[in-house]
Amino acid sequence: MEIRFAEPEDLDLVFQFIHDLAAYEHKEDEVVARREDLAAWMFERRTVEVLFAIEDGEEVGFALFFHNFATFQRKAGIYLEDLFVRPEHRGKGCGKGLFAALARLADERGCAFLEWRVLKWNRPSIGFYESLGGKPLEE
Repeated sequence: MEIRFAEPEDLDLVFQFIHDLAAYEHKEDEVVARREDLAAWMFERRTVEVLFAIEDGEEVGFALFFHNFATFQRKAGIYLEDLFVRPEHRGKGCGKGLFAALARLADERGCAFLEWRVLKWNRPSIGFYESLGGKPLEE
């Protein structure tokens, strides 16, 4: 499996992954983003980034993320907004590969943390993150 950053020519692919994720979460009607919105945030403002998991030359998963900031630690972190692997490619390590790439990237960039949240109903994703050693935040 390979991991690579999205490029401007991948905009339609990123958009398709967003729609695939929305369908998985039964939220298709909530996607109001347009390609030009995504292009502006990803490639003009450069505030949102995407990694792809590639298997046999095909992009099979994506991770959409951005930097946030921890004032007490005086460092940035990475916030993982979306992680999605197409159902037929799950269980092959693609999700773990994306997560590991994000962890390495956070380390390379000197980030204080890698943060993510999981919807309470999404038991498969909760199980996935727990398998990575994720723990619920204590407020």
